[in-house]
Amino acid sequence: MKNIQAMQASKSAIEPNLVGAEDSLKLGHWMPYHTGIMPQVRIGKRWISIWWAIPIAFVAALFAVAIAQELRTIPAVQDFILRYPGDATPVSVTSGFPWWLRAQHFFNAFFMMFIIRAGIQILADYPRLFLQRDCTPGKEWFRFQHDVPTDRLWTSKDDSVTIPGWLGIPGVRHSVGLARWWHFTFDLLWILNGLLYYVLLFATNQWLRVVPTSWSVFPNALSTLIQYLSLNFPVEHTWTVYNGLQQLTYFVTIFIAAPIAFITGVMQGPAFSNKLGWFAKFMNRQLARTIHFIVLGWFLFFIFVHTTLVFITGLRKNLNYMFAGVNDGSWNGFLIYIPVMIILIGIWIMVSPLTIKYARRVQMIGERMVGYIQSWAELWDPQTQYTEKDISPYFWVNGTLPTSDEYNRLKEGNFADYKIIIGGLVENPQEISYAALKSMPKQDQITKHFCIQGWSGVAKWGGVPVRDIIKIVKPKPEARYVVFYSFAEGADGGIYYDVHSMRNMRHHLSLLAYEMNGEPLNFLHGAPLRLRCENQLGFKMVKWIRAIEFVHDFKHLGAGHGGYNEDHEFYGYRMPI
Repeated sequence: MKNIQAMQASKSAIEPNLVGAEDSLKLGHWMPYHTGIMPQVRIGKRWISIWWAIPIAFVAALFAVAIAQELRTIPAVQDFILRYPGDATPVSVTSGFPWWLRAQHFFNAFFMMFIIRAGIQILADYPRLFLQRDCTPGKEWFRFQHDVPTDRLWTSKDDSVTIPGWLGIPGVRHSVGLARWWHFTFDLLWILNGLLYYVLLFATNQWLRVVPTSWSVFPNALSTLIQYLSLNFPVEHTWTVYNGLQQLTYFVTIFIAAPIAFITGVMQGPAFSNKLGWFAKFMNRQLARTIHFIVLGWFLFFIFVHTTLVFITGLRKNLNYMFAGVNDGSWNGFLIYIPVMIILIGIWIMVSPLTIKYARRVQMIGERMVGYIQSWAELWDPQTQYTEKDISPYFWVNGTLPTSDEYNRLKEGNFADYKIIIGGLVENPQEISYAALKSMPKQDQITKHFCIQGWSGVAKWGGVPVRDIIKIVKPKPEARYVVFYSFAEGADGGIYYDVHSMRNMRHHLSLLAYEMNGEPLNFLHGAPLRLRCENQLGFKMVKWIRAIEFVHDFKHLGAGHGGYNEDHEFYGYRMPI
């Protein structure tokens, strides 16, 4: 009875400290504006600004034009161009550009607008790219942030930078939660549009435009490239057939770049990476992240070149093809193109301020659109583990540190008096001491941590499996969720907490960890006790655990969205991706 009363008193002391949250993004209460630096690429030990790419590309383009023009004066090259004028497909497409192709072209451009802008916003939350599994500062190959300071605590949240609202969505520092909803929602729409495109492409003869059927595509592509670079453009037959360069470029974009974007996107999520074993170790999160943004660079390059050629090779004709579906000299395509572009520009301008004003609505719509997919991803029991030689030399710190008198008193006593309180909808409430926890059967696991911001790291964790705690406290049938309360407050005040499903807590690698890399868990990483749940992103793994409660629902907790960051930073309750 004494234990039950103590737990009830503890619960009554914690829950009033769970604070509500605003439904809009309040800039006055958000992280302060902080710009990074011009993007840099590391070559050896030197950092080179990508501004140099502009004059280098300009000079390279001048040389390419000069070389191509000289080549066209050589008889052998002239004969080569006559033999391979450009068109690589012997069979013409007689159906022109059907309505479904034109519609999907528009939707693809519309979806990509959101995907690219939100992707840039996500990158700004951890503005460093690595090739190796670890995220040790100084080892990145690309960045648009300064060196990590060594004279003070620098969290991954501190590392985020502000980008303009016209570029990212919503253009506010550390708004990764909202950016992910835009990114994932339009990813889903883009994938569905792409799958439908694949089906219709091969159900008609339109596939002949973009799939090479002869090795002659390569000399024709080279011929076309020389013609374009010489500024003496090849004769276009776009209404019926693409030239070799167009065909290869479209093929790479549609059948190589797009699938790679999807694969490297999902491999950045813990549910997939911590399930797929050897492939996840090869395609580690940082390599996947790097490839993902290289593919973004390819799409941006494709869009730039594609749009430029539309304008300089016959604007009216090209707009007629893709907007009006006609092959004539009318202005029909242009008259459709102008209002469409005005609408798209209006959406481009308004999406960031509307996201700031209606942040909660963005979160709720995102959860409805992709929440069920995230729920499916949670069904996998994570299995992937690493070896001690894989342990990261640097493991980023994040979160607001606990400062309460109660926590400081426990810390000063080396947590000898620490007791974790476990109650709620259970038959056997518990108050388990630190010593008792360490006397229970211990599980060690070497796993990879995935932060929502983009960094990752491998560590060895030791502690008590949550499933063993569940067996002890015996949840009642109506218990559906497990709430973890922290000694720490969140960034906006109020106790930090997060909610997990019972299913997740029964997974093999769900752990109450009191050790990290063979040593007692240190202060910065959650001492005396933190959660490990290896199919979720890092913010779900509550540190400095104070109490655990089994509940039927979480709508009464905080703002009712399933956790502190879900309430205040518009993250999602399910975060396996």
